Amino acid sequence: MTRRDMLASSAATALASALPPPAANPAPVVNCAEHVWVVRDPRFPIRRELATCPRELVEYDYSGEYLISEMKRYNHNHTVISHVCYYGRDNSYTIHCVKTWPKWFTGYGLMVGYGLYPPGDKENPSRLRRLMKDDGLIGLRISPRYDPKVVWFNDPVMYPMWKEAQDLGAVFHIFLSPHQIGQVADMAERYPGVTIVIDHMAMIDIHAPDSEGFGPLLALARFPNVYIRTTMVNLSKTKEVPYRDVWPFLRRLYDRYGARRMLYANFFEYVAIKDLVPFFTPEDREWILGRTAMKIYNIKL
Repeated sequence: MTRRDMLASSAATALASALPPPAANPAPVVNCAEHVWVVRDPRFPIRRELATCPRELVEYDYSGEYLISEMKRYNHNHTVISHVCYYGRDNSYTIHCVKTWPKWFTGYGLMVGYGLYPPGDKENPSRLRRLMKDDGLIGLRISPRYDPKVVWFNDPVMYPMWKEAQDLGAVFHIFLSPHQIGQVADMAERYPGVTIVIDHMAMIDIHAPDSEGFGPLLALARFPNVYIRTTMVNLSKTKEVPYRDVWPFLRRLYDRYGARRMLYANFFEYVAIKDLVPFFTPEDREWILGRTAMKIYNIKL
């Protein structure tokens, strides 16, 4: 588990223990990004040579079974698995979870980019088709953030894969830095049939001028196929739960995108959005906590 994951998990536990037990949810609750992995199952080995984070490998399980137990604890209906960096382009365990527990899980994989297949690999479109049609995943996570000095996300060599993604109706989660937002704008306009989810609010610096990241992130709202996944622990400067220093930026995204184009991930964000953040209406909370995800991932409960 990374330091970021540990902080979010600790924050969720602290908030959950301080709040009343969760009531039955009147609307669906969908967590849009949890990692899962196993280290003791020989069917799903973690291979250092494939990992895109080889210095962060773990020695304990965070299995699909355990995640289901956490979902029951927090009264969740569904989780979208974000394939973890430990496995790299071997998406087998995410596929296993999606096929074994379809009631509980949807998933997206890793395939192209840093430590994965090169963007210009001519097999990428067919790999994406197999991943979605045969393996049952709904798209990919692409992380240009790990290539901060390389412009490849909207390079023409990626056009065939984007075209295939549009034909398939794929969802792409994008983990990027503020200076890379222009690449997303280019592709969002070029391929409007691909649903794009900006992870971690583009890792903006909340102390920087708008021109250095937050302004362009707000401007992406002009593309109806772009959605925002919230984050608080990642952007907070104080690191004090519940990360109120990030709330003004969350409010600005909400004002620009609207609740129907916002998603959340991890159990801390669920507790915070459901019970603490003051500016969402009850209907907005229903969209952010589940209805938006049900729509874009085509989840059937």
